[in-house]
Amino acid sequence: MNQEQKHVQVIELSGHIIDSMILPKILDELLDFGVEFKIQQLNVGRGKTDPSYAQIEIVADTASQLDAVLGEVQRYGATPLRTETACLEPAPADGVFPENFYSTTNMATRVRIDGEWLPVANTEMDCGILIEDGKARCIAINEVLKGQMIVVGHGGVRVVPTERPRVPSPMFSFMGSQVSSEKPKSVYLKEIAERIVKVRASGGKILVVGGPAIIHTGSGELLCRLIERGFVDYLFAGNALAVHDIESALMGTSLGISLDGGMALEGGHEHHLRAINRIRAAGGIRQAVETGILRKGVMYTCVKHGVDYVLAGSIRDDGPLPDVITDVIRAQVEMRKRIHEGVEVAIMLSTMLHSIAVGNLLPASVFTVCVDINQATLTKLVDRGSFQTAGLVMDVGGFLRELLDALEKAPAKASAGS
Repeated sequence: MNQEQKHVQVIELSGHIIDSMILPKILDELLDFGVEFKIQQLNVGRGKTDPSYAQIEIVADTASQLDAVLGEVQRYGATPLRTETACLEPAPADGVFPENFYSTTNMATRVRIDGEWLPVANTEMDCGILIEDGKARCIAINEVLKGQMIVVGHGGVRVVPTERPRVPSPMFSFMGSQVSSEKPKSVYLKEIAERIVKVRASGGKILVVGGPAIIHTGSGELLCRLIERGFVDYLFAGNALAVHDIESALMGTSLGISLDGGMALEGGHEHHLRAINRIRAAGGIRQAVETGILRKGVMYTCVKHGVDYVLAGSIRDDGPLPDVITDVIRAQVEMRKRIHEGVEVAIMLSTMLHSIAVGNLLPASVFTVCVDINQATLTKLVDRGSFQTAGLVMDVGGFLRELLDALEKAPAKASAGS
């Protein structure tokens, strides 16, 4: 096949593409796809703040291969050298995107419409881009309405990848990297604490995603202290965390195991059901707090300190509690709504399913920490595309205890470089 019969496109990328490993990642993708490529231009920034620039010619055997390559390298910030206007097509039906819709990443994105690069609001992976009233925003497939104009193809779309900070940051090298239990955790906990303090001072929101292991390990009190100190704005969890927290508050057990002595109590296997029944009789968690039925615990502390929570149900749930949203799509909508209200830090604690689910909803700009004793949880979250995640393999109780201590020592206003 001669050069004239092949499909050629020149891409460009700029920024801190060398030290952020963006250029090597793109070259790896091109090698994996088996296309020919040639670096036509490479200007390397000389100083810390100087950007670099590269032009790469890609030669593919087919148009579909070239389109697939462009779609893959685009998520690292590469864009075609020829400036195009984004193509739009109407959604053919409610809940259905046009066939060749552009599938989003979780990174900052812009689309070119009528000669102007529009920022895409509410960036989230695995969505489409809706153009409406001169604005662009991410939209989930189940939310699109027939006739709404959706971006199709890769032309006219520009992704702004997450880059390495221009100041030293131990946490950056930890994010999106191979997770290890051997990492020097105290260094990272200090930076996490400083980031939380900085976000709190600037008015940003902090999200905690929690699993029932917080209660099973006796760490609920530590989470309560974090809430009481004003470092939690939203709590995302399932039925289990709330049920076992309430069981603990009412009966001193979690799954029938005494949190004081660690012994299984006679009839303890019924405790979680009796806790559910008591809250259902009260009408809900808030009502149980207001009437004095529930007087301590994580959910009590959330109500008392104005922490907004979303409890998402699953097929495994007993009860569930009246506060649990059993329609998972509606729960997803409620989570998105809160994330879009200014969440800048997400702390995921010992919950594989909720961590991965919420990770899919978060923009790459959200500083995300995932803590789990099971390394597979952290690896799966990063592999799924949540590259901004810093993973800590450790016991949730140890993490919360050390985080609270680091918050005590953190400066009132963390430095801008943290």
